[in-house]
Amino acid sequence: MGITARGVGLLVAAVVLLGVGFRFAYPELAVLGAAAAVAVGYALINAAWRPRLMVERVADPDRVARGEPAAMTLTVRNTGRLRAANLVAEDRCAAALVPVPLLRLRPGRDTEVRYDVPTHRRGVVAVGPLRVTRRDPLGLVALARSYGGSVPVWVHPRIHPLSAVPTGAGRSLDGRTDSVPHGSITFDSLREYVVGDELRRVHWRTSARVGELMVRENVDTSLPRIVVVLDNRASAYPQRLAGAAESFESGCEAAASVVVAAVREGLPVSLLLVAPADEEPAGAAGPLDRLAAVELTDGGEGTLPATVSRLRQERLGDTLIFLTGPGGHADLGHVGALRGAYPSVVVGMFGAAEPTPPGAAGLLVIDAADGAEFAAEWDGIRRW
Repeated sequence: MGITARGVGLLVAAVVLLGVGFRFAYPELAVLGAAAAVAVGYALINAAWRPRLMVERVADPDRVARGEPAAMTLTVRNTGRLRAANLVAEDRCAAALVPVPLLRLRPGRDTEVRYDVPTHRRGVVAVGPLRVTRRDPLGLVALARSYGGSVPVWVHPRIHPLSAVPTGAGRSLDGRTDSVPHGSITFDSLREYVVGDELRRVHWRTSARVGELMVRENVDTSLPRIVVVLDNRASAYPQRLAGAAESFESGCEAAASVVVAAVREGLPVSLLLVAPADEEPAGAAGPLDRLAAVELTDGGEGTLPATVSRLRQERLGDTLIFLTGPGGHADLGHVGALRGAYPSVVVGMFGAAEPTPPGAAGLLVIDAADGAEFAAEWDGIRRW
């Protein structure tokens, strides 16, 4: 609760008038002081009344690509039974404030406001909470309260269609590694029997030994497994415009395009960050949400070597896509060390002043100014 400048002045005047009126026996001044004090007291009581409001928000849609339209529908309902609400309200949308009319909102009635959500930048746009300010008729006291929570709108990077996907590497039965688009079903592990499993997949010898039914789990080893690594170190993107690194935004668009192309083809794909956040973004569902929330971080000198060590030890796939900016050119040697663990390694370099020399660190490097150029160069790759 805050007393306005007018309220402070009237309160000071009430004290002065009461003091002078009683000290020098001027009843008129004492009456004026008492009236001023009563006005301030009424204002405090009036502003302290808490209206009963129910706030609902619906994002349409709540996940969009950068630049696509999105809207928020806000419904405010007066759930009180006695008094109409005369309020000044504003809904917070990112850094902007949207006025919400709540004049003479009668009990049981509601009002609805629909406004556009800014999607010109990638990120997670937090909408809400509703800030309601109640004032007395004289403008002496103002009290602001928050109603409802916040609803995120996930603004994903732009998606550029990719027609080509890696063919993958299949492991044949005699130990050879062949680059083939399709392969046979190969034994991977044993697991417990569940209702619905085919009896022909039961491994009877193991079942007899452990005393319960065990079935063979098979995998298609020719199916390519794609690993997308996005370099989110601030040092990799030294060029900034109005605090934003467009080359990093291009890297996010390329990562999203590869992920969407892999999902479209039914290929397993995983997304890694060179400098991962301590916690996953709340409410994130899938790699596109992670790309919407990812930010540049200072990290440390050992961030990239640690990521490379993890990739080498875990061997998360057979096709590695490493996306970085002009500041990551000096670190291509670390990425080149992964050629033994990953049959195919492709590097996307964004925003470099000069093209990368052919065969740098023995890698296939795609130099691109933005995500659209990366998609065009990607589709031009003849072999992985």
